[in-house]
Amino acid sequence: MTAGFNDTPNVHSALIAPMPWRRRVTLCLRGQPWFLVILLPVSIIFLMGWVDYRTEWELSLFVFYALPIVLSVWLIGDMAGVAMSLLCSAIWWFANQNFHPYETQFGYAWAMLSRLIFYFVVVFSVTSVRKRQEEDAIRIQMLEERRQLERDIVTVSEHEQQRIGQDLHDGLCQQLAAIGCAARMLADDLKMQGVAAACDAEHIEESVHLAVQEARSLARGIFPVHVDHSGLSAALKELTQNTSRLTSVEIEVREAAEVSLEDPGVSMHLYRIAQEAVANAVKHGSPLHILIDLRITRDELTLMIEDDGLGIQPDSKVFTQGMGLRTMRYRAQALGARLDVCRRLVGGTLVICRLPLQTPPNANRYA
Repeated sequence: MTAGFNDTPNVHSALIAPMPWRRRVTLCLRGQPWFLVILLPVSIIFLMGWVDYRTEWELSLFVFYALPIVLSVWLIGDMAGVAMSLLCSAIWWFANQNFHPYETQFGYAWAMLSRLIFYFVVVFSVTSVRKRQEEDAIRIQMLEERRQLERDIVTVSEHEQQRIGQDLHDGLCQQLAAIGCAARMLADDLKMQGVAAACDAEHIEESVHLAVQEARSLARGIFPVHVDHSGLSAALKELTQNTSRLTSVEIEVREAAEVSLEDPGVSMHLYRIAQEAVANAVKHGSPLHILIDLRITRDELTLMIEDDGLGIQPDSKVFTQGMGLRTMRYRAQALGARLDVCRRLVGGTLVICRLPLQTPPNANRYA
């Protein structure tokens, strides 16, 4: 049974890092009611005020009052930070009013005001950092949603291609084959009867046979079911044979190994990239020769498609707005691969897809 596209493991699971525990704790605390969250910084403020009172003026703790202020801003918001700043200033005032070295009350009040300004600066700084982090989180979420949408579009497209290809193979091809058998039987009966129309029946049977071959080729091009069984190499060879027969363009497959990837989804994506690159070369480049080069090492698989045609123009709409190139980039991104499309120095277009490999795939090296 052919493996379905949904059987492919999510290749992005290794690219998306798990949420850090600090982030999880922060989100959990922010989800609580504010009057419960505020108990933590308030408790810290009163504890530090008591320590400040016990240590008197010799050991100043005013800098450490910034800790509950930072917590308030980070977990609740800037207004909570302002309130905690006022509370910290008041606690500091009462904790040190009997031990401060200032000769006048004005000097002591000025010292408290300077500390309050320092706390406000802390509130402003932490608020800026928090807003920046929230903006980054929103941006990352949008990028992840966009990538997920792209993966969904490719997945839906793949499913539709599989369905159409399967319907062509199991439905239309079978009906055409039945019509061909009927035409063959009719031709044989007419021959036995000596009717001259037997030649016409034979022509009909041959035309139906050719139509069956075309339909099967079309079905395999839409959904190459053999990718899962015979490997990527066999699929690329059949792609070149069908394309060469239909377009008269010489296409060669050169490979350093018989590649057999365990994941059928990876083989399907690579096959689609090669198929789209060949189709673009034939449609826009008018080449005489196309080379598909498949190489594999212990840590990388490289798929290269180059042609000797006119070459793609970097400023052309085909290069900047073409759906085919965007689909190729989406597929490469879904694999975690790098796709480069450029113009060759000697003319023609070069498409290179480099896929990093976590574990070496099964490959029979040539001697």
